[in-house]
Amino acid sequence: MSMRLATVFGVGYLKPAPGTWGSLAALPMFWVLHVLGGPMIALSATIAVTLIGWWVIAKATAGSDNHDPSEIVIDEVAGQWVALLPLSFGAAAMGVGILALYPGWIAAFVLFRLFDIRKPGPVGWADRRDDPFGVMFDDVIAGLLAAVGVLILAGLSHGLMM
Repeated sequence: MSMRLATVFGVGYLKPAPGTWGSLAALPMFWVLHVLGGPMIALSATIAVTLIGWWVIAKATAGSDNHDPSEIVIDEVAGQWVALLPLSFGAAAMGVGILALYPGWIAAFVLFRLFDIRKPGPVGWADRRDDPFGVMFDDVIAGLLAAVGVLILAGLSHGLMM
C-alpha cells in the first residue's frame, strides 16, 4: 500500500519525467479540493499529504540504498499543492472560481517544476539529506518558493507592485 500511495496510484511509473507527471496529476486533484471546501480544505489536505507522504516514502524506501526513486511522486503532489495555495486563497477572497486565475495555475506549475529541478538554495539542502524527510521537504520548499513567485507575479499583473 505504501508504494501505491508513494507513486500516487501508479502515476510515478509514467515516462518520461515522472516528477512532471506527478505535478500534472496534482492539478485536477487540487481543483477538486478547492471546489469541495475552499482554501481551508486545500490547506488541510496539503498538510495531510505532506505528512502521509513523509511516512509512505519512509516505508517504500526502507532497506533500499535509493531514498528517492523516480517513481515516488507524492512529494511532487505536496509541493505542487503548496505552490497552488495562493490561488485557492485568492479565488476565495475575490469571490471568483479558481479556474478564472488560470495564469496563476500556469505560473505555479512552471515555477514549481523549475525550483524542483534546479534545486536552488534550501531546496538543494533538503534534497542532499538523502532521507525521507529530505525527499518530501525539498518539494515542499520548492512549492513555497513557487508560491512566493505566484504572489509576486500576481502583484505585478494586477499593478500592486508597480
